[in-house]
Amino acid sequence: MNAPHPPKVAGIDSTVPAPAHTVASVATGTSPAAPAHPQNAPGALLQDRLAGWVSDLTTLHELTERLARTRALDEALREMLRAGAALVGARRGLVALEPADGFGPDHLIGLGLAHADLGHIETVPRSSLPYGRILDGLPGADDGIAEPDLLAEKGLDPRHREVAARLGYAASYTLPLVPKTSEPPEASETSQTPMSSETSRLPYAPRTAGPGLRLGAAAWLYDEPAEPSERQRHLVGLYVRYAAEHLARLLELERTRASMATMSEELLPSRLPRIPGVQLAARHRTSAHGGGDWYDALPLPDAALGLAVGSVTGAGPSAVAAMGRLRASLRAYAVMEGEDPVAVLSDLELLLRLTEPARSATALFGYCEPALRKITLAGAGHSPPLLIGERRTEFVETSVSAPLGMLACWEAPSVEVYPEPGETVLLYTDGLLHRTGDPTDRAFARLHAAAAGVPQALRRDPGAIADHILRTVLPEGATASKATGPTAATDSAEDVVLLAARFE
Repeated sequence: MNAPHPPKVAGIDSTVPAPAHTVASVATGTSPAAPAHPQNAPGALLQDRLAGWVSDLTTLHELTERLARTRALDEALREMLRAGAALVGARRGLVALEPADGFGPDHLIGLGLAHADLGHIETVPRSSLPYGRILDGLPGADDGIAEPDLLAEKGLDPRHREVAARLGYAASYTLPLVPKTSEPPEASETSQTPMSSETSRLPYAPRTAGPGLRLGAAAWLYDEPAEPSERQRHLVGLYVRYAAEHLARLLELERTRASMATMSEELLPSRLPRIPGVQLAARHRTSAHGGGDWYDALPLPDAALGLAVGSVTGAGPSAVAAMGRLRASLRAYAVMEGEDPVAVLSDLELLLRLTEPARSATALFGYCEPALRKITLAGAGHSPPLLIGERRTEFVETSVSAPLGMLACWEAPSVEVYPEPGETVLLYTDGLLHRTGDPTDRAFARLHAAAAGVPQALRRDPGAIADHILRTVLPEGATASKATGPTAATDSAEDVVLLAARFE
């Protein structure tokens, strides 16, 4: 009669080989903790295996917990490489992110490999590299590829042999990154619904890294000829399957962020106008879910300039669309009656109340006369502008008023601001304050301190002033490479907009 199959322990299959240290203990028949009696051997073996499985489970739990705490795609890829290297006993490795749906993003990240080393590896023909064969979907690569002694292989590509010798690795172990194939029937039916060719070309078209879709491949490199044991393969396989699930979620978030940023940027000014007597700069940080913050700067009759920032409630495509409609309407009202900012915002409030009664918005509009260095401002529930100069750094006192759409009729008095030559007026949205995570009074104090601390060498450039304030107020947020390029270092639900006008 066959013995019953030992049950699974904490999700790890008991049929996998026992840890190496337990095998040696049983083979000798002795144990320092138990007498060497034949009748005790089965119990000692089971105890030893249980201890090994609990140890493996603890290790996997710690590694997956560390991976789950990552919030950015690149950070998760590097953490997966480090954990996988520890599990297979390697020192270096690389991960190639190349989703099979072709929508990207594509990344090649190394562990213990410099950019130049990765460049050398990329010169090897793709079909001769294990991760290249996995990415190309060649047969026999689904369960991983082990190359225990690269330099001893007779059929190894000469370029691969040369690069391996140059970089000093002699063996590799490569696994595909594939999320689980299980999927609810409803999701499966939805994913099979074809999209029209027009929809698929839109920047916000659904691009989901669905279950079973290959995301890429991870490879670990050994300095000497080596190969992971069967148990190491089992553990790293469990870990990589979990990692692929986590990477799929972060990939979807990355794609959503990129799509929403593209939508927002397309609805904002492609360039700022050039007006004598004033320099302009803008910075825009889009949240992962896409918010409704916006800015505008438009030339007006009589050599005037209209400056505006605002935000609509909500997030996602509907908020972005509402932001576009609101900005377009404000431009029309500014051309018709820009000299009276109160009338501009009153018209905007009436339009919002009639067309979108369930939505509210904040806005700040300024009618700027550069020749007179004068700005007439009106605000609706918006944060006050900041005046930055060599002799003063202060908030402009605007009238307290409700946001647009909150009252049956909106109207608030305007204020006039007279910047001195060389001073900069900074308009911003509330996201700059909210992303700090501080109470409102401390957030305002933090913004004021950042503005007062702008180095003297940067005060002639409004873009440099805006970048300094972003770096100081939001130290986790990197500055954009382009004037209005979207970046977001954290998964904040708030957009951030800065519009700086420096008077000469």
